[in-house]
Amino acid sequence: MPTDLLSAADFEFPAIMLTGQVDYNMYQFFRQALSNVPRDGLVIVELSTLGGDPEVARMMGEDIRYHSDLHPERRIVFLGKTAIYSAGATFMGFFARQNRYLARGTRLMIHERIITKQINLQGPLTSCIATLKQTLHEIEASIQIQNEGFQNLILGSSVTMDDVLTRATENWYLEANEAKQLGLIEAVI
Repeated sequence: MPTDLLSAADFEFPAIMLTGQVDYNMYQFFRQALSNVPRDGLVIVELSTLGGDPEVARMMGEDIRYHSDLHPERRIVFLGKTAIYSAGATFMGFFARQNRYLARGTRLMIHERIITKQINLQGPLTSCIATLKQTLHEIEASIQIQNEGFQNLILGSSVTMDDVLTRATENWYLEANEAKQLGLIEAVI
């Protein structure tokens, strides 16, 4: 499938339009819409989101990756509009860099995953150690998944993993033109 630079006219009628919280409702709508797109040609997926569930974003992204591999004659392209925050950036990372576009003035926000958890230690000391180790393993696995998403996002760009890990701790906001200059997207529409 050709990966020519697209123009604004190519984005006039997106096949899949997603807006709002990245959650299971969005996923259900996305899956239904994805099942109805043509098996060849250009397919635009438009998103505007302030974030949401990163695991839902990963599921949607894996669907994009799978369908792109399954139907190489189809070009699935991401268009971010207005705000692509956290889980939205995770989803965008599943699109090949040459298939990522942002509307003018769109902001990306990239941050570390967040955990909110209370640990209640009660009982024999060895069971307390097991509880703490379980939480530590959960955090370590989440960091590994988070970093895989960061690797997807920066692949083919001038952003290093050290850059993204440093900036993500402070909620890294990028305007569309900055994302283009860094090579995170193909173009600004």
